[in-house]
Amino acid sequence: MWEYTDKVKEHFLNPRNVGEIENPDGVAEVGSIACGDALKFTFKLDENNKIKDAKFKTFGCASAIASASALTEMVKGKTLEEARNISNKDIADFLGGLPEEKMHCSVLGQQALEMAIQSVKGAPAPEPGAEIICECFGITDREIEKAIRENGLSTVEQVTNYTKAGGGCGNCHEKIQTIIDRVHASGVPIAPAETKSRLTNLKKIRLIEDVMEREIRPSLQQDGGDIDLIDVVGDRVIVAVRGSCATCPASQATLKGFVETKLRETVAPELIVEEEA
Repeated sequence: MWEYTDKVKEHFLNPRNVGEIENPDGVAEVGSIACGDALKFTFKLDENNKIKDAKFKTFGCASAIASASALTEMVKGKTLEEARNISNKDIADFLGGLPEEKMHCSVLGQQALEMAIQSVKGAPAPEPGAEIICECFGITDREIEKAIRENGLSTVEQVTNYTKAGGGCGNCHEKIQTIIDRVHASGVPIAPAETKSRLTNLKKIRLIEDVMEREIRPSLQQDGGDIDLIDVVGDRVIVAVRGSCATCPASQATLKGFVETKLRETVAPELIVEEEA
């Protein structure tokens, strides 16, 4: 399974500052449930214009919850200018690190913080000239460029891990590569890339088993269905459906729209779920 740190586990199991501040000074909503991750972040200032309280509501995986929880702790006691300097790397470092495939969760927190700070002086206007590159997740060229510069990204896969851009239909991969090439050729300083910790096949299988037991099977069992993991061959996850799922005409839609989507989000984006022959 993922090499989650003890601090990530702690903030996931016991998240801090969950909720929403009434009459907040700063507020932001980023992401969307349709895209898999959504975050609402609010904060309140004290008489010295320092952040005295911050809360969050999120829809997402363990890393998204832990990142949002960490962010609320990190901003307390800081001025708006100090808080503005918090980067997604800072959030990940606060948690002792995140798997590269989950870094988009820390990026989501950084985006929420920036928007909430901007909202103190009125609702932020859309960034002029920004172009939507990834239609599936609504990611702009400016967001991709920023992630590349701040995190030393050099491949489309890394951009997807950090922003989700390219993680849907894949039609924008060529545009993302063009942005990568442009940023690296611009001469603007780029942060050094961090060494990626690869997911071994054993860890992949263990994580698939864990997600199947904790998240997928309980959901299917609520409707009288069930599912068993039969084998993992490379990126192919072979399963057998049971109960009502075995006779349901929509079982293939469930396998692709729910099981495969969940495993791609929580394990690896290249996984393909297939039913046992």
